[in-house]
Amino acid sequence: MDALKAQLEGVRASLDRIPILQKAEDATKVPKEFLVLGGGIIFFVLIFFGIGAGTLCGIVGFVYPAFKSFESIESKIRGDDTQWLIYWVVYAFFSIIEVFVDFLLYWIPFYYAFKLAFLLWAMLPQTKGAKFLYDSFLKDFLKKNESKIDKALHDAKRSASVIASEVAAATADVTASGLSAAAEYANKTKASGTDKVDKKTD
Repeated sequence: MDALKAQLEGVRASLDRIPILQKAEDATKVPKEFLVLGGGIIFFVLIFFGIGAGTLCGIVGFVYPAFKSFESIESKIRGDDTQWLIYWVVYAFFSIIEVFVDFLLYWIPFYYAFKLAFLLWAMLPQTKGAKFLYDSFLKDFLKKNESKIDKALHDAKRSASVIASEVAAATADVTASGLSAAAEYANKTKASGTDKVDKKTD
């Protein structure tokens, strides 16, 4: 019992450094360590049951890395730039794979819990999982297939340009046809109105 009390006191001492938790404790009259414990339990229940887990993983995968990338850009120290560039390469590679096997991932129990753990492992400076994955296989894979990837991107860009040109041409044709029909209708209406005026005059 004394050991548990000592651990709680240690946790509380760590949480005392976070002002927002003190405000929450003052407002709810609940000790901050229990607030953190309850929040953690709710968080993991939501993740394991997949309630809003996809959105949460997207936020975790983007917000913290994006902010740290911004800090790296503005910092004069250049070593941390590489870490976050590597993370974004790994994240993009992971996201592409996820798109193609999405229908299978739906059937994996607690997939989003594993994804969240993977993202944290990949991004945190303490673990540097993204750098491990990049150095282990991704760098060699990308270098080996760099020419194929460049060709695929070039073909996709050319196809997109052709499609865009065809759509623009078709839109121009439709617009021209519409304007021509509108002008013809206006002329007929005007001619019909003139005939009626002539008949009334007669």
